Amino acid sequence: MLTTSSFKIEDAAEGQIGGTITGIDVTQLAYDAPELEEIRQAIYRNKLIVIKGQNMGEQPADYVEFTRKLGTPQVYFQENYHHPEFPEVFVSSNINKEGEKVGVAGTGKYWHTDCQFEQKPLSFTSITPVVIPNTVRATYYIDMHKVYENLPADLKALVEGATMIHGGNNRYKVQPCDIDKSIQQLIDYMNEIVPPVEHPAVIEHPVNGDKILYMSSGFTMKIKGLTYEENEQAMKALFDFIEQEKHIHTHSWDAGDLIIWDNRYLLHMSSSIPAGEKSKSYRIGIYDNHPFYVGLEK
Repeated sequence: MLTTSSFKIEDAAEGQIGGTITGIDVTQLAYDAPELEEIRQAIYRNKLIVIKGQNMGEQPADYVEFTRKLGTPQVYFQENYHHPEFPEVFVSSNINKEGEKVGVAGTGKYWHTDCQFEQKPLSFTSITPVVIPNTVRATYYIDMHKVYENLPADLKALVEGATMIHGGNNRYKVQPCDIDKSIQQLIDYMNEIVPPVEHPAVIEHPVNGDKILYMSSGFTMKIKGLTYEENEQAMKALFDFIEQEKHIHTHSWDAGDLIIWDNRYLLHMSSSIPAGEKSKSYRIGIYDNHPFYVGLEK
């Protein structure tokens, strides 16, 4: 039986993101434990939470089981990212066993929100470090609700009522089986399995009704209905505003961190890893029990 007396949620400061949860071992939570709903609400409220003192990197089976309690874990559509025993675990790693490549190195080093190029994007992303570099290992975030609220009038006019088109072709990780394929064959393959999708430029959060600018320089291709020249100008203006230093929140990983964020709200980008340093993390995407935004089916 879980003792909850030390379970504590510390919310982010007003206007900031990133709550902290301490005093809990999530592997001991029952499927109907009230703490699970408290964790979900903390994610919606803080946009990002860090559950301290977990051991998920050494126990991937427990990690998968916890995400099943919180929602529905995703199995990413490309198998080369999968943990060899647990397909729900997406492996980002530059560490390989002799003669065996596990996971993919150098993931997510551009502004994006996970699975933005899919018809039903990913609700939550959870990450835990397994091997942390000796120097900095961080993830950077931008709160797109806050960005939307602060958009200048001319940029807000560009996105109000607009539709964005998103695609992931240019982020495809080449696999050994692709070695004899042409670039055009790979593009055609990606268009077949994840064709470009349309989403509103401004989405409404299904839980609390917040309005959020939904676009990223990693996956957003254009605003529907504009000419090429108009799009070039509009995208540059929007991304120049979005990606300002003042909008960026940095989370530096600690051993035992379990980080979970709401992809509706946050763009994210991985930090660069110095040459020669080892890094490995596990990620599990989680679908909550809500549509990604108001008006989209579950």
